[in-house]
Amino acid sequence: LPALEACLAAAERLNAGRLAFLGDFVGYGPDPEAVIDRVRPLVEAGAIAVLGNHDAAVLKPSRDMNPTAAEAIAWTRRQLSERAKTFLASLPLDVRSGDLLFVHADASDPAAWRYVTDGEMARASLNACSATVTFCGHVHVPGVYCLSATGKMVTHAPVQDVGIPLLRQRRWLAVLGSAGQPRDGNPAASFAIYDSAARTLTYGRAPYDVVGVALRIRALGLPEKL
Repeated sequence: LPALEACLAAAERLNAGRLAFLGDFVGYGPDPEAVIDRVRPLVEAGAIAVLGNHDAAVLKPSRDMNPTAAEAIAWTRRQLSERAKTFLASLPLDVRSGDLLFVHADASDPAAWRYVTDGEMARASLNACSATVTFCGHVHVPGVYCLSATGKMVTHAPVQDVGIPLLRQRRWLAVLGSAGQPRDGNPAASFAIYDSAARTLTYGRAPYDVVGVALRIRALGLPEKL
């Protein structure tokens, strides 16, 4: 929840016109109900939101989860109200908005929950849709891929607060990282701002009370790894 609040505060400060949430609202942190209570009215007001694999696992147990994730999901399931579960069940696997696609994982088969971790996975995802820009989550490390008109795949490592021009003659896939559990060595929450007029994508980080959240996770008896 503090990571989400930090990202929302950054979005407001940067005058974001519309919000998009790329899934996994629950499954790691100590405040699953509060996170959904925070997000639900934003979605009702027009924000984009898609289903993540941890959200899906809360609704229907998955054998694909590692033991740590499975334990956290089982705990989360017991914390959530029926209203929260109904909200998760209402989320689509992907959302198309103009030339943009929003999805949690690989767009070639969103329900398979495959990670986009390299150029070939990015190519498969881009080849499966006609969107000019795809935004995805699932991978907890930010990354940008572009496919040229000649079929060449280029990988970019985004630099914080440096805008990336998304050239029209190319197709793009942006992995936005993670708000609550980034895995790139930077504990601050990860987010990005897309300027649809200038066609630039700028990654940002939002610091929050990581230690405080970690202590709450421990106090609730959730797996130490979290």
